[in-house]
Amino acid sequence: MKEHYLNFERNFLSEHAMKSEQTRGRQKALLPCSMRTEFQRDRDRILHSKSFRRLKRKTQVFLSPNGDHFRTRLTHTLEVTQIARTISRALLLSEDLTEAIALGHDLGHTPFGHMGERVLEKKTGHFLHNEQSLRVVDIIEDLNLTYEVRNGILNHTSEGNPETLEGKVVAIADRIAYLNHDIDDAIRAGVLTAKDIPRHCTNKLGIKRGEMINTLVFDIIKESFGKPMILQSEDIKSAMDDFRKFMFEMVYINPKAKWQEKKAEKLLSLTFDYFLEHPNEVPEFYRSLSDKKEIFVTDYIAGMSDDYAIELFKKLYLPV
Repeated sequence: MKEHYLNFERNFLSEHAMKSEQTRGRQKALLPCSMRTEFQRDRDRILHSKSFRRLKRKTQVFLSPNGDHFRTRLTHTLEVTQIARTISRALLLSEDLTEAIALGHDLGHTPFGHMGERVLEKKTGHFLHNEQSLRVVDIIEDLNLTYEVRNGILNHTSEGNPETLEGKVVAIADRIAYLNHDIDDAIRAGVLTAKDIPRHCTNKLGIKRGEMINTLVFDIIKESFGKPMILQSEDIKSAMDDFRKFMFEMVYINPKAKWQEKKAEKLLSLTFDYFLEHPNEVPEFYRSLSDKKEIFVTDYIAGMSDDYAIELFKKLYLPV
């Protein structure tokens, strides 16, 4: 079974694809699997990790939304994965490597979305969720992933530069996914309406269900096929950039969408301070990861789901 797939990679994938036989390997040697390639093993290791399961209770954009249909960090991850796989498949890249990177890219995200990231940045002087995602797979979960998956996870943000095309696909699929689903959630939450979106963006990208994803994905495939780069046409990229600016102004920093953030910020800040003063109350597992309390407290809090953080805060600070 494995040899058949390796032959498929050799004979069918693009010359620009990262084949599993070309991996730079793992930090610790691992006996080969007779059925799965190395990237397939990485995908499975991420999927079965505890950190992946906790994503279902972590905020994407809206804190404590009323309704079952708002995205969480888990559903965001799944949407990123499917968009990235579609692009990689069309470009004849490695779907397995793409899927592994996409499934793992947000494992280090904090509770309460990017607000949680800002709290830990303020408390520690340096915190980035992509770096924490790498720490999760390397140390906290000890998944022992391949170099290419780790590189893609670390560099999936707009400031990063993944070494593989598969990593670059995930980076742009991440942006496509959150722009598409965050506008959907914002309309559902009543923060804005479809009529508020700049006309020049909707004229280029579309507004009906699936149109934006289809437009952006098709453009990337058309511009990138057979090339050693992931590209967009100038007019589509410009429209996407303008739409992203609109989303920051109207959703990501809009007080109407973020009215719960001050509460969550206070909650995480006080929780961090408590465990910094009482480090021995941090679970032993996290204390075993570092001899510096700032690091193991950060690991503990970053790994919390929203619900867990709220319940823990009640135990620490509210009378019972």
